[in-house]
Amino acid sequence: MSSPAPSLETPPSGDAPPAVRLRGIGKRFPGVIANDDVNIDVSRGTIHAIVGENGAGKSTLMKILYGVQPPDSGTIEINGAQVALHSPADAIKAGVGMVFQHFMLADNLTVLENTVLGAERLHGIGGGARAQIRRISEQYGLDIDPDRLVEDLGVGARQRVEILKVLYRGAQIVILDEPTAVLVPHEVDELFGNLRELKAEGLCVIFISHKLDEVLSVADEITVIRRGTTVATVDPQGVSARDLAELMVGSELPSPSTETSTVTDHVLLSVQHLGLPVPTGRALLDDITFDIHRGEVLGIAGVEGNGQAELVEAIMGMRPGTTGTISLDGRDITHESTRERREGGVGYIPEDRHRHGLLLDSPLWENRVLGHQGRPPSSRHGLIDKRAARADTERIIAEYDVRTPGPDVLARALSGGNQQKLIVGREMSSEPVLLIAAHPTRGVDVGAQAAIWTHIKNARREGLAVLLISADLDELIGLSDRIEVILRGRMVGTFDPASVTPQQLGSAMTGAGPEA
Repeated sequence: MSSPAPSLETPPSGDAPPAVRLRGIGKRFPGVIANDDVNIDVSRGTIHAIVGENGAGKSTLMKILYGVQPPDSGTIEINGAQVALHSPADAIKAGVGMVFQHFMLADNLTVLENTVLGAERLHGIGGGARAQIRRISEQYGLDIDPDRLVEDLGVGARQRVEILKVLYRGAQIVILDEPTAVLVPHEVDELFGNLRELKAEGLCVIFISHKLDEVLSVADEITVIRRGTTVATVDPQGVSARDLAELMVGSELPSPSTETSTVTDHVLLSVQHLGLPVPTGRALLDDITFDIHRGEVLGIAGVEGNGQAELVEAIMGMRPGTTGTISLDGRDITHESTRERREGGVGYIPEDRHRHGLLLDSPLWENRVLGHQGRPPSSRHGLIDKRAARADTERIIAEYDVRTPGPDVLARALSGGNQQKLIVGREMSSEPVLLIAAHPTRGVDVGAQAAIWTHIKNARREGLAVLLISADLDELIGLSDRIEVILRGRMVGTFDPASVTPQQLGSAMTGAGPEA
């Protein structure tokens, strides 16, 4: 490592007890030690980041602090008083609020209605609640209109509504799980401004992220967890992203750069005038046209909700009612089923791994078979070959570093990042000619991210065509040979990754910048 090993000691914060003190926290599941003697102090009026590999125990630890799961051992102190948190209601009473990575908002309700839902007793559901929301919004610089419909809000505004909800319930300790995963650069800057406002008002923020550059820019202290145990608490002024990566995974910070072009003249996927009209309002997809060549990665940049999900589902045959044509390697697949497209050589890493990628209550070997049940090694003579499927699952576990005791473990028992690695391994193992990759590294640590990038780059050199959708603009710029921006269901600009900046992409994604 390039700098001296950071101290395990948390910097002193005066005589006042820390806002949160975790001592000796342990949590075990069948075959898995999630937390083992975790010790963390979080000072008042600070932003405290927690980083670690997938499966390191971060999410389990935060669920313990939020009362979702009880610890098997250890103690929790809030503002110097030991507490027992048996439910999120207990945590909220103790002043702890949590904003999850996936927003939990009802689009057809207003900001006010979403905020007071379940907390009607605090300020009612009318004028009192509206006044309280405006007060909180002004105090912390959230800039939220309580009467706006959530469906009319952008992603950054929805994130602020989630923060508003926990502040409305009296939270003095705010836990944020991967809060920047779906934000464009200027929205990240706005969020960090909001977090600094919370800190200035004496609140403390616990910030979980895999984006080490962001952690270093906003955190006052950083705790690193490795394999369920705290290994260091460091001052961000004294470490680099490389130092943190080495503490987390024992390797340098990866880069998505592809360096050399492998694009050929052979068109692998051709999408022509693709549309998805709706009875009322604007079309979800409007005259989408593009080609992807063998050996090419086409990146799609866009703020979530602008048609990326519908585009992927249309290409996969999951969206009925589309217009236009889709061809795969010169063959018209417009009217083929999803299964026929899969068997024709289309790999699929879905945006929502729980909904479209896994059977959570099935073992890993059955999830290896999922979507590939008609081909070896998953089947033989039309029947599932359990022995071969288990053996190939063990290969994927080893090759893609899926942290699990074995192929018979339920998918639900894996951390989100390890679930993602299993899906990537399954899809790449089918030797596709076209890979549809929607947010392939979302929620994974730097080590897993580097491995996934390497597998995509290696397959690209062998001629794989890739449609890459990602909210990580550095990933898009680094991996893509060409980037298209989608806005309100239309392609509005083509950019060269060699010259475009994340800020320029962010402007085009929000309609604030000129078309390329």
